[in-house]
Amino acid sequence: MAKTSSNHWPASPLAAAERAFEWLTCDPDPPLVFDARGVTGLPPRSLPLGELRRLLISESTSRPVRDRVWRDVVLLAREGGPDWVIAAVGLAMPGLRRAAGRLATGWHGDTSDFDAELLTGFLDRLRTVDLDEPRICGRLIDAGARAVKAAREWDEDTDIVHVGGAWSVPPHHPWDHPDWVLARAVALAVIDPDEHLLISATRLEDVPLRVVADKLGISVPLAAAWRRKAERRLAEAIGLGELTWAPHALPEQVRKRRAANAASARRRAGRPASPSANTAAAPRTSKMTGAAA
Repeated sequence: MAKTSSNHWPASPLAAAERAFEWLTCDPDPPLVFDARGVTGLPPRSLPLGELRRLLISESTSRPVRDRVWRDVVLLAREGGPDWVIAAVGLAMPGLRRAAGRLATGWHGDTSDFDAELLTGFLDRLRTVDLDEPRICGRLIDAGARAVKAAREWDEDTDIVHVGGAWSVPPHHPWDHPDWVLARAVALAVIDPDEHLLISATRLEDVPLRVVADKLGISVPLAAAWRRKAERRLAEAIGLGELTWAPHALPEQVRKRRAANAASARRRAGRPASPSANTAAAPRTSKMTGAAA
């Protein structure tokens, strides 16, 4: 396989892994080969990885031969350095792509995070998979698929304002639009402006969480925790009908929420809560969304 001339690294995790595998299979002198001389059923010579992958997915190659190869590949990945880890992912790529396609069924958002989870689950299992059991490659891919399913279930459980597709059809009432719901949630102190930014940018505009976390000056895990807690409060308020329309909320409820949110914001910033704090920060214009919070 000729070395690719493109200088652009793919954004997709699976495409990036395939690009790395291509560098290990480039002709005429591939940097990595598999010694098949001791494997009955394969040509008794050193095989370039591209040729080995074609043999592994061929119907003429029996399952015991595949397992024998994968046993050697896993051992090489564990002991032979990062090149053999890339090789293992590349050899499994046909199965990984099939799994990614099945797992993306019904999901209308960006699948890059799921592809990354697929690879992470695969690589984690690579270190511990039992080499005495059959279906070594299949079990590695299954581990990746389980990681994706767990991530997808978590995302669906917490994606309170998830938009399944473009807003091609207007909502029945203007206050049913997620932007309106979030704006009223800030006005009623259900969430604060930072939480509004986290939810609106990452859930409605597909901005990566790490970008928003960097903008807020916090770590990604902390940003995820803030968003998760905010979405729970948002879900509760929506369920109670508190965000149906702002004017019905009682002033005392708003005052208490704002006081609690102000104290919480001070704790997150590492400052002691002020007993006199009874108002939340005023909604601000989000530099990322360009809309008033």
